[in-house]
Amino acid sequence: MKQILYYSFILLSFHSYAQSEVDFGIKGGLNFTFFQVEESNFGSNTETETGFYGGVFVDFTIDESLSLQPELLYIGLNDFKFINAPIYAKYEVARNFDVMVGPSLNYFFDFFSNKFKVRADISAAYNITSAIDTHMKYTLGFEEIAPNGLFIGIGVRL
Repeated sequence: MKQILYYSFILLSFHSYAQSEVDFGIKGGLNFTFFQVEESNFGSNTETETGFYGGVFVDFTIDESLSLQPELLYIGLNDFKFINAPIYAKYEVARNFDVMVGPSLNYFFDFFSNKFKVRADISAAYNITSAIDTHMKYTLGFEEIAPNGLFIGIGVRL
């Protein structure tokens, strides 16, 4: 699975040279992941783990307000580690403010028996400068044991 994500990202990167405007960059920050845990007859309890994330992104401009932005992120939460690969449709809703939505493909290394999961992401980014942004995203797991997460970080276009 890691090889499929890796080669897909490389292919998208090489294809980008045919595009008129492509940005590459790195991003990272804090991750807050929420797990639903059943507690006997008392219902569910939400537990939160704090970790980090870091990775790369490619931004393919479609027109002046719309772009496609795939990412490849490594997430670490204590013993819980996985790869997150969102594919965003990115829309500039106001000057320097973008909203992104799309699916995220996730590969969990050791935590689940079913290691591949698809989740949904919604994200907002504010461009501080033309090269630096601050962003926040929420990831929603579709399955009972797929955790939800809140990501807050900084991105740098190279």
